[in-house]
Amino acid sequence: MAVLFPKWMNVLPTLGAFAALGGAGVVVAGGWYWATPDFFEVGYMPEQPGSGFNHQIHAGKLGLDCRYCHTKIEISPEANIPNVATCIGCHAEGRVDPTKSLASDEKVQFIRDAYEADESIAWRRVHKLPDYVRNFPHDAHLNAGVSCYSCHGQIMGMPIVYQSQGLGMGWCLDCHRAPESHLVPKDRVTDLIWVQEKFSDKVQQQIDGKGLFDSLELNPPENCGACHY
Repeated sequence: MAVLFPKWMNVLPTLGAFAALGGAGVVVAGGWYWATPDFFEVGYMPEQPGSGFNHQIHAGKLGLDCRYCHTKIEISPEANIPNVATCIGCHAEGRVDPTKSLASDEKVQFIRDAYEADESIAWRRVHKLPDYVRNFPHDAHLNAGVSCYSCHGQIMGMPIVYQSQGLGMGWCLDCHRAPESHLVPKDRVTDLIWVQEKFSDKVQQQIDGKGLFDSLELNPPENCGACHY
């Protein structure tokens, strides 16, 4: 009887199995890397109404404290967006520096238009957690000494705000398991220049952070119910 398949073809099923396993591994590894918040959410920068809100100018050049606009972050889980009345306090007609160009003045006209129409400015949200996750409690974290810098990055250098962290579950748990790397004195949480310089020395930051952690007797939760409904 004639042989239909040569003997060397016996290795094909084995090679096929290895190829399938290798392909599955590539798919899993690719999904693990690309289908994560660290990949597809970091850098998210939505287009904002009008000329937007330039944190580089307001928080950086002018030195406005975060709490001037986000007034509730120390007493509320929500980081409130300022109403138009807060904006118009500086940007009402005639309050812009006359040495600046008319073009600069026109950039904030959308604020005056909203104020005159008694309407809110439709700012687009940058940081959004999934619906199955509780809102990030800003008050609890700030009062524990977690700086704005740890989650939002150096916001004072951003002309347009973007998402600097993935905000994934692993990112949250890493901080809850080792919070000393992110803790600063409570009166420094919004001093982003100081915090950035402080964090540059990671060894000293961990030593000081461990002292703060022990003194506050913190116990960051790691159970599912702490963050999920």
